[in-house]
Amino acid sequence: MAEGSAAVPSTELSEWPKKDKRRFLHAVYRVGDLDRTIKFYTECFGMKLLRKRDIPEEKYSNAFLGFGPEESNFVVELTYNYGVTSYDIGTGFGHFAIATPDVYKMVEDIRAKGGDITREPGPVKGGTSVIAFVKDPDGYIFELIQRASTPEPLCQVMLRVGDLDRSVKFYEKALGMKLVKKVDRPEYKYSIAMMGYAEEHETTVLELTYNYGVTEYTKGNAYAQVAISTDDVYKSGEVVEHVIQELGGKVTRKPGPIPGINTKITSFLDPDGWKTVLVDNEDFLKELK
Repeated sequence: MAEGSAAVPSTELSEWPKKDKRRFLHAVYRVGDLDRTIKFYTECFGMKLLRKRDIPEEKYSNAFLGFGPEESNFVVELTYNYGVTSYDIGTGFGHFAIATPDVYKMVEDIRAKGGDITREPGPVKGGTSVIAFVKDPDGYIFELIQRASTPEPLCQVMLRVGDLDRSVKFYEKALGMKLVKKVDRPEYKYSIAMMGYAEEHETTVLELTYNYGVTEYTKGNAYAQVAISTDDVYKSGEVVEHVIQELGGKVTRKPGPIPGINTKITSFLDPDGWKTVLVDNEDFLKELK
């Protein structure tokens, strides 16, 4: 693109993501056995099965699970594609996180039910936060974080990125997120940035991780995307197009209604290839009913 050929967005348009009514709706990923994963998440994590749907003509099923209703809480959307029993998670996807008042007890309960504990509970290196790591039946990692209380137990999606400053700018400009916390750990050769719409203990955040010197990761075919709400898919899509011209990325679906459902969405990739779907607020609530 020739220098100066990209139209500069108006102030009103560039400010729109910060004024828009946005929240994390769900994370979408693929599993090899839907009933097995539902059993694990409900029995080991204490999630509730919120809804389930089967689309035989498209040969897939979905299950939505979380710690509260979809109208107000972040949830997981599990996808089972008929006949596909395993997926490649890749090197770029990191983990999900669950906040709980007692990590030690939760680990005991998970272990008693046959769960795979990959890091025993205890304080983080060089800190006081108590954490543990658990692997689900498909190989997805869940970090358990000790917090006295939280309105949003499903509290993190961690993704690895190749340029942390670029990613922070992208999520601020394209999605109106705030940089909630940034931590540099040179002794362990990584930096993280927490991005979200409120403080870390109040909501779900994206945890972007940069490992020194690593600029690319494999995506695999397991993790799909996060969905975020918006009051205007078209205006939000316009903002995203401008930001992609500046920082990189790609629009994968132009704003408009999904055939058959009529929910308006737009989707795009960030500069590292991580996918986000913006979903119309009113349409999403209608879909739930």
